[in-house]
Amino acid sequence: MTIPSALAARPIGIFDSGIGGLTVARAVARRLPAERLIYFGDTAHLPYGEKSTAAIQAYAVKICDVLLRQQCKLILIACNSASAAAYELVREYVGSKALVVGMIDPVVEYVGQHYAGRPVGLIGTKQTVGSNIYRKKIDQLDLAVDLHALATPLLVPMIEEGFFNGRVSEEIISAYLDHPTLLGIDALLLACTHFPLIKPQMEAHYQGRVAVLDPSDVVAATVAEALASRSLLAAPVEAAPAHHFYVSDFTRSFEESTRLFFGQQVQLEHYPLWE
Repeated sequence: MTIPSALAARPIGIFDSGIGGLTVARAVARRLPAERLIYFGDTAHLPYGEKSTAAIQAYAVKICDVLLRQQCKLILIACNSASAAAYELVREYVGSKALVVGMIDPVVEYVGQHYAGRPVGLIGTKQTVGSNIYRKKIDQLDLAVDLHALATPLLVPMIEEGFFNGRVSEEIISAYLDHPTLLGIDALLLACTHFPLIKPQMEAHYQGRVAVLDPSDVVAATVAEALASRSLLAAPVEAAPAHHFYVSDFTRSFEESTRLFFGQQVQLEHYPLWE
């Protein structure tokens, strides 16, 4: 699909079930500093990892309506659960109005390029792991990547509540990483956008034995390539663009959490999906 280059000044839309996708938004902002971002965190319905496919698809369509009204040139599904459940539906729904990028395909391609014939672990929500989407797509590469997937449902609420970088998180992380499913892996793929915040603890646990893979930079590179190939990169600017951040359910605690996820303080605007 080719979009006229006159649309290059339009923003990039990014959405997630909450604020975990801000780790991906941060990577996009660093790689593409001239781009204006419109972020939507569906905090009223988090975590998506515990929701049905039908529910996630309904939320995704509603959020896409919001982002399309903001005239986004590209919509990034910065959530593994939503990418697994709704990527194809979102592409069909959005049609020619915007480009669509998900979390899964760029990461699968990266794993195939760097870990052919090797054992790779994956941790994510129940929805992401239960969908089996990573295994199916990695197997389609036919590169003998031996995937070991484990659902880690305690990690998202632990991070959302701020219980990381402490004894509680260390014990939970160790319990998951020492699970028999993940024994003998060469790399661990973080298939949830919350998990980069605890990547240092995971690396400390492995002490260099296992590479911990944060997909954020891989996905940001895919966004850059998608825009560049269609002459849709924003023109360089002297001042940083003003990003906009929406949440479907506002709480004060999220303002502090957004600073942790995005790397700087942001102003959240309440935007309920259903009145």
